[in-house]
Amino acid sequence: MFVIGETWFNFVMRVLITGGTGFIARNLFEQLKDKYNVICLGRKKLNLLNFGRVLAYIKSNRFDVVIHTATYDVAPKHSVKDPSKVLEYNLKMFFNLTRCKDYFGKMIYFGSGAEYCRENWKPRMRESYYDKYVPMDQYGFSKYLMTKHTQLSDNIYNLRLFGMFGKYDDWRTRLIPNVCYRAVMNLPIVIDQNKFYDFLDVNDLVKIVSWFIDNNPQEKVYNVCTGKAIAYKSLVEKIIKISGKNLSFRIKNKALGREYSGDNDLLMKELKGFEFIPIDESIKSLYDWYNQNKMKIFI
Repeated sequence: MFVIGETWFNFVMRVLITGGTGFIARNLFEQLKDKYNVICLGRKKLNLLNFGRVLAYIKSNRFDVVIHTATYDVAPKHSVKDPSKVLEYNLKMFFNLTRCKDYFGKMIYFGSGAEYCRENWKPRMRESYYDKYVPMDQYGFSKYLMTKHTQLSDNIYNLRLFGMFGKYDDWRTRLIPNVCYRAVMNLPIVIDQNKFYDFLDVNDLVKIVSWFIDNNPQEKVYNVCTGKAIAYKSLVEKIIKISGKNLSFRIKNKALGREYSGDNDLLMKELKGFEFIPIDESIKSLYDWYNQNKMKIFI
């Protein structure tokens, strides 16, 4: 809100969300559209690989905030994407946006714990652990290079994600949605290996993103996670209990996998008093959503 003379005006921030059909983008748009003037675009409406079109669109719209959720990753088994293009496409989309930095207020994008190098993950990785190793996979390396650029920028922020879950996620490949699906459909549950992961409810992510829209952060890169890891096995058992069904559950590989978790002290210094949704409440809400929408999602 601002005032000219004795007249008050409401200023509504203009926000662009890329990756419009994706899991995170859909949740952000759904929950932020009543607070901001939000435009959510997928690649059919704005091809981020085409710099000329990106520049023309950004210059003509002058967004206060660009939230870059679009990513090119290859999910095992189900993806039709070309794995050889992961590095190229992720970097092209990112840099085609950052080259327009003079025409928007700030840009928020989502990094990944993969930029720490999967082969060298350790529990509760801090932001300072970044660059101890260079990722060997294309996806992690693309996120690693984005962070290098972000550290030198003045209006770009990396919200580094670890385990995410929520409605609209890909139930075929993601642990919590897949277990919810199998429980809803009365199917046996099988996971490859037990691991400890730091899982964040997408509804918490939306609140955090809203804070970053409204405020000026002190740092350029933040681990956005709960700071607490939970075992796959425990999550499956919780979902089975929530379902109230007698479902079989098997773990293929009995060895414990590498933990994937981050330290969130920097984030919590910014978001003073922020409380994450309890994991039991989160997975019950998600299970109920899948149960209510199974005819639309699974058929």
